[in-house]
Amino acid sequence: MLRMSFMEHLEELRTRILRALGGFVIAFVGTMIFAPELWRAVSAPAKEALTRLGIHPPNLVAITPMEQFSTIYVYAPLLAAVFISSPWILYQVWAFISPGLYKREKRWAVPFIATTSILFLSGGCFAYFIAFRYALVFLLGIGRDVNVSPFVSINEYFDLFVNVTLGVALVFEMPVLIFFLTLLHVASPRFLLSNSRYAILVIVVIAAIVTPTPDVFNLMLFAVPMVMLFFVGVFASYLLVLRREGRKFPWRRVILIALATIAALAAFVVVMTYHYHFHFIRQWPYLAK
Repeated sequence: MLRMSFMEHLEELRTRILRALGGFVIAFVGTMIFAPELWRAVSAPAKEALTRLGIHPPNLVAITPMEQFSTIYVYAPLLAAVFISSPWILYQVWAFISPGLYKREKRWAVPFIATTSILFLSGGCFAYFIAFRYALVFLLGIGRDVNVSPFVSINEYFDLFVNVTLGVALVFEMPVLIFFLTLLHVASPRFLLSNSRYAILVIVVIAAIVTPTPDVFNLMLFAVPMVMLFFVGVFASYLLVLRREGRKFPWRRVILIALATIAALAAFVVVMTYHYHFHFIRQWPYLAK
């Protein structure tokens, strides 16, 4: 473990911040070149929701003269640059904290950066392709039965888009946070499991803040994946503790049980489909006559 003075820590922090900002600026300049294509992708959920609600043309509107320029050519590229430069920024974070780690702990650098980046991008994709689209259809369709037509400005739409996508992407970092706390001996799997009810309560509160709609369905659409990510983090924390204690996880037994469960579910679906003449539907319970 390296020993650094306070001023050396400040100098290292300054260097890492400047390098992270440099990577972000490069990504921002690159995304500005493709700003129109980027905005088409950002506004695609709104276009899809308005089309499903029967509103033609399914366009957003600009209320102020500067709204189009600032949203399309500045804010949208900024958001894209955050996601694109996230691996580089995370690398700078790891490079800053790595001098304070033992040699055996520094081996987690590549898994840390890769896993954190993948979870961050996966959270953004989950918000963009699933959660935000369902929420948007619900929000825009609330007043249709009382003669209210949606008239959405691009600025208000983008604010909601950022809150949902960026918020969910950050929440998806929960397994890495739990693993990192275990690595630093701040938390343990036993402590996390014994206090899981409080963690679930906090997760539901966070989901209620991130969720743009007040209905229970969209709340659960955000909360359930977050709870699953919490227990994934606890499992990763448990694997780390087993490694520290020189024990091994029974992967073979777990894989056999998982394969048997999948086979049983597949057999159930086959029997319900061919013998009882059920068919697949897109809503719960996904099988119906």
